[in-house]
Amino acid sequence: MNVAFLTPSVSRALGGIFEIERELAHSLIADTPAEVEVFGLRDEHTAADLPSWDPIQPRVFDVRGPSAFGYAPGLVDALCAAPADVLHLHALWMYTSVASLRWARRTGKPHVVTINGMLDPWAVENSRWKKRLAGWVYENANLREAACLQVNTDAECEALRDYGIDTPACIIPNGVVLPVDEGVAPPPWANRAGSGSKVLLFLGRLHPKKGLEELIDGWHRAQQASTDDNAWELMLVGWDDGGYEAELRRQVRRLHLSDSVNFLGPRFGDEKEAAFHHADAFILPSHSEGLPMAVLEAWSHRLPTLISPACNLPDGREAGAALSVAPSADSVAETLAHLWQRPASELTHMGEQGRALVERKFTWPRVAQQLYAVYQWVAGHSPRPDCVRG
Repeated sequence: MNVAFLTPSVSRALGGIFEIERELAHSLIADTPAEVEVFGLRDEHTAADLPSWDPIQPRVFDVRGPSAFGYAPGLVDALCAAPADVLHLHALWMYTSVASLRWARRTGKPHVVTINGMLDPWAVENSRWKKRLAGWVYENANLREAACLQVNTDAECEALRDYGIDTPACIIPNGVVLPVDEGVAPPPWANRAGSGSKVLLFLGRLHPKKGLEELIDGWHRAQQASTDDNAWELMLVGWDDGGYEAELRRQVRRLHLSDSVNFLGPRFGDEKEAAFHHADAFILPSHSEGLPMAVLEAWSHRLPTLISPACNLPDGREAGAALSVAPSADSVAETLAHLWQRPASELTHMGEQGRALVERKFTWPRVAQQLYAVYQWVAGHSPRPDCVRG
């Protein structure tokens, strides 16, 4: 079976979705009979990240006009000329949705769309009127005419139905590459953290939906309430989204937290692996997520985690791998106090539970095999898989 991946970016510009689509493509080739061809739009990081797709060689197309829409002349014709049996789109709200819909209508073949949390209520309300217009012009038709939509969790499936889409949906989580603890680089905070300090890591884009203002306020309150010398530092690793980092830096200065809160910028590859490897715990108090890769990566590195319900990973709390934290300063402060008071043995146990959970449910070979079954079904070659709803 030939599968065409369609994406707004084949680089780090797409954040965690870039790693999801790349690792899924690699695993489909390695662990299923699928052949994968990748089509994407060119951006400032394309040249640097193309080698990471090897042996796949993505076809990239230049964008004309606003990059936020991503109009790419020639993309639809190239898709239609490819020998794809199924097309798999990996994001919403851009010209790539128009292209997938046109491909499906021209060829009469099925297309699958991964939602990636983009229909969660918080995400839909962000830039609400632009998304309403996009939905009316092309996105709603793209979703309704898809053969199947991939969501990562039951909660994301509910959000899809609440949005008004009744297309069949397969509930298949993301996967993660299990790390090898050999030859790990020094942490990116090697010259910043105090001697003997423990590190609470945030890793992701610096965006209001991640709950970072609440995290910093909660960090301040927890430090003020602590009666012991606090040996923890907060490391914020990620790329600035729209100038938001400047706001967060002003907040840190206003609260006099510069000694314990550090901005380390984006880290990729070995540097990102080193950040997870050397951290002592991980936090994501997000307002909205699909299924966050960073949490799975933290668990794969045996880190205890603090995650909000919006991360859609109740399995972590049930397995004892995570503490629940709401995206509010009070909740962050309270949960940090619990973290700081727990003995090292309990934190180690939480980390081991997270690693076991990832090995059991969130590996790429497992994910690839589930999606291959969906491709086979929408192409008319096999029965409907059990993971499909609606």
